[in-house]
Amino acid sequence: MSNTNKDIPVSITRVKTVIVGAGAAGMNAAVKLLELQRCAGADNPQEEILVVTGGLALGASRMSGSDKQTYYKMGTSPNVPDTAADFAGTLTAFGCCNGDTALAEGVGSLRGFHHLVEAGVPFPHDASGAFIGYKTDHDPAERATSAGPKTSKFMSECLQAIVERAGIRIIDKQPVLRFVTDGSGADKQIVAMICLDLNSSGDSPAASVFVADNWILAGGGPGELYKTTVYPRGQVGIHGPALQAGLAACNLTESQYGLASIKFRWNVSGTYMQVIPRIFSTDSGGADPKEFLTEYFDDMASMATNIFLKGYQWPFDAQRITDHQSSLIDMAVHQETVVRGRRVWMDFLQNPVGADGWDAFDLSALGAEAADYLTKTGANQALPIDRLSHMNTPAIELYAEHDIDLHAEPLEIAVCAQHMNGGFAVDKWWRSNIKNTFVIGEMAGTHGVKRPGGSALNAGQVGALRAAQYITHAPTQQEYDASELTAQALVEMNRILTTPDPAAQTPEEALDEIRTRMTRCGAHLRSRAAARTALDDALAQYKRISTGGLTLTAPSQTRHSVAAAQQCLTHIAMLKAICAMFDRGAGSRGSHCILDNDGVEMHQNLIDPQTEAPYRFKPENQALRDEILEITFNGDADDLFDINVTPPRPTPKNDMAFEPAWGQYRRGEIYDE
Repeated sequence: MSNTNKDIPVSITRVKTVIVGAGAAGMNAAVKLLELQRCAGADNPQEEILVVTGGLALGASRMSGSDKQTYYKMGTSPNVPDTAADFAGTLTAFGCCNGDTALAEGVGSLRGFHHLVEAGVPFPHDASGAFIGYKTDHDPAERATSAGPKTSKFMSECLQAIVERAGIRIIDKQPVLRFVTDGSGADKQIVAMICLDLNSSGDSPAASVFVADNWILAGGGPGELYKTTVYPRGQVGIHGPALQAGLAACNLTESQYGLASIKFRWNVSGTYMQVIPRIFSTDSGGADPKEFLTEYFDDMASMATNIFLKGYQWPFDAQRITDHQSSLIDMAVHQETVVRGRRVWMDFLQNPVGADGWDAFDLSALGAEAADYLTKTGANQALPIDRLSHMNTPAIELYAEHDIDLHAEPLEIAVCAQHMNGGFAVDKWWRSNIKNTFVIGEMAGTHGVKRPGGSALNAGQVGALRAAQYITHAPTQQEYDASELTAQALVEMNRILTTPDPAAQTPEEALDEIRTRMTRCGAHLRSRAAARTALDDALAQYKRISTGGLTLTAPSQTRHSVAAAQQCLTHIAMLKAICAMFDRGAGSRGSHCILDNDGVEMHQNLIDPQTEAPYRFKPENQALRDEILEITFNGDADDLFDINVTPPRPTPKNDMAFEPAWGQYRRGEIYDE
C-alpha cells in the first residue's frame, strides 16, 4: 500500500500549550493551567490551551482499576497524624526515587485531593466531613481512599467537564507520529507534534501538525507491550516518539504485575481477594478442576489467610514469595498457566477447598489480620459472594456491566502487567531534560521501585499542578515555519504508508512478536541470558521495521502500524535497561524476580521448565537503591540507547522561616532552585 504527497491533507494548529493525553492527569493539567493563567491576568487563556488525544474514551484512567480503585494521599483521618515528610519517606523507602518529587507529591496531595472533591468526584466522608482512610499495599499508614472501582474514571470525567465548560478545545483521534525538535543540548526543544488525523473522512489518510511553546506529555503507560496485561485494549502510550525526541527515561526496569481477570481486564485486588474465594485451575477446555494452591501451603488457615492478604498485598512482590507469603499465590498461578498450560479461576460461589486431611474452611481460624478485618467490616457471611455483596456491591456490578455474572460463573485470572513505575526523568517541577517539555501521570518516572497502591493517581494530579505553575511563571514563545512542518508531515505519512519489503510483517504480527517477547523476558520473571537474547531479537525486528516497513492491507491499519513501530522502540529501551541492570549486579526487587540457579528456592513445587528444577531467585542488591538508571535514545549506538546512572536527589529540608520564604515566592526564586 502506498500513497503520494498530494493525496495527504495536512492541517496546522498553533497554541501556547499542548497537553498530550486526556486521562486524569492530562485533564487536570488543562484545568490548573487555565486557573493559574486567569489568576495571572491572561486574556482568554482557554484559547491558548489545547488537549490532544489519540482516543478520548481510551486509556487507563478511563478504563482500568480494581474493586475499590485507590487514591493515596496524605492522611485525612482525624485520629491518625501524618506529615508530607513522612509521606515522602514512604515513597522513597525502597529506593530509586527522588526525594524532591516525593516531597512535592506529599505537600501537594491534599490540595489535589480536595480539588477533586470540589470537582465532583464522590470520595466518601463521615458525618463530620472526615475522609476516613484505609491501608493499601506498601503503605504503613491509612492514607488511601476511594470512590469505588471507577475512581480514576470519575476523576477524568469530572475534570473533563470543567475543561469543556471553560471552552478549552479537545482534539480527539490524533495518535502521535513524531515530535519535531530544534536545537541541541540544553537548548533542545520540541517545536511541533505530527499526528495521524483519524477524523478524516473515507479511506484517505490525513495528518495534523500542532505547534506550541510548551508541551505537557500525559500519554499513560505502554500497556500493549505485554501479551498478558490488564491495561485497557489499545493502550500504547507515546513513549516511542518521546524517546526519539531525546527525552531521558529512568527506572524502565520497574513495572508492576499482579493477578487480574483476562476476559474483562481488571485487577482482582482489594475486596475480591479479601472475601477469600475459591481459586482453582482447569485444563484448557475448562474440565479437570484442581485445587492447585494446596501444593504450596500446609493447611487451610495459611492458604486462606494469604488469599485474603492478596487484597492489599496485590502486586507480585519478590520479597513475599518464600515462607508461604502472599506472592507465592502469584507464582502458583504462573506455574499453572504458563508452565502447565492450564487455566486459573476465582469462584465466589465457594469457599476455598483444601487437601485431604485439612480442616474445612472456617472464618474463625484465619490469621489475626484477616479475622480482625472481616469482623470489623461485618463480613461473616457464609460464602464469598455474600461477603463481597456485603462489603462492596459495586465490585459485582462492575463485572455485570461487562456480561460477567459473579453470582453464576467463575472469573478467569492470570498474572498480568498493570503499571509502569518507571518513565521519563523529571525534576521537581515535572520538567523533562528537553526544554519546555513536562511529563506527568504514568509517563513520569517518579515512583521508584515500589509505590503504595493509589499513589499514581496522586502523582498525576500533583505533577499536573506543578507543570501548570511553572508554565504560568515562565512564559515562552518560539517561531515556526509552516511550509517546513507541512513537508515533514508529508514525509512522515509517506514513510508509514509505503512498504519497501513485500515480505514485511503486518502490524498485528509485529505487535504479537513484541508482546510475546516482553511477557517471556521482561515481565515478573527475568534472567540475564533471556534478556540479552530478547534485546538482540528486538533490535533485529526494529531494523526490519525501519528499513522494510510494515504491510498494510487497509487504511484502517495505519494506526496499528504506527503503534507497532513505536512499541518496538519502547520495548528495546526497556530490555536495554534490564540488561544494563544485570550488568550492575541486579537482584530481585519490586515486582520482578531475577532468576539465578544459585539463588533462593521459591518453593519445591514451583518448577522452572528451563532447568527442570525449582525456581531460584537472586535476592535484592540493596546497594542499587542508591542509583537511578537513565536511558537516552542514540540512533548511532548499536543498542540505540545510552545509559547514565545518577544518585536519587535527596528530600529537601523545609525549615526556612516564613519571611525569607515569602520573599523567595514573591521574587519567583522558587522556580530557579
